[in-house]
Amino acid sequence: MKRSTIAKTFTFVFGAFALGIVPTATAQDKGCSNATLRGTYAQKGTGYITAPPDQAGPFANVGTLVFDGNGGITGGLVISLNGDSASVTETGTYKVNSDCTGTYTVQIAPLGFSSSASFVIDDNGDEVQIIVTDLGGVITCVAKRLFPGRAI
Repeated sequence: MKRSTIAKTFTFVFGAFALGIVPTATAQDKGCSNATLRGTYAQKGTGYITAPPDQAGPFANVGTLVFDGNGGITGGLVISLNGDSASVTETGTYKVNSDCTGTYTVQIAPLGFSSSASFVIDDNGDEVQIIVTDLGGVITCVAKRLFPGRAI
C-alpha cells in the first residue's frame, strides 16, 4: 500500500512538472535590476592601499551613496589614507545584473581619478556589499539604505 502511494505521488509530481503546472523559478522572479538600488545609502569602507609605494598604507572612508534607480550614482565621502583625510565627491554609473551582482565606476573629485567596484545586493536591496577592483588597493565597503524597506 505504501509503495503504491509513493508511486502515485511521484507520478503526479513528475506529471505536474512535465505539463508546466508547477511554476518554475526564473531570474525575473527573484532577479535584480538597476531599479533595485534606489535611494540614499550610508557607506563605510576599510582596507589598504598597496601602490604606488609612496601612498601605501591603511585606508578608510565613510559617507553616502545615492543610487537613482536608472544607473546613476553620486556620493559624498570623507576618506582617510595614512591618517590624512579629505572630503571627496563621486559621480558615475552602475549596472545591476539579474543575479543581484553588479559593477560601478565613479569619478572622484577633486582628486581627479576614477575608481571601479564590484558588488552584490542583499537584504532585499537594503544593503550592498562592495569590493573596489582598482589595482593597488584592497578595499571592501558596506552600504546600507538609510531608510530600510523603502526607496527614497
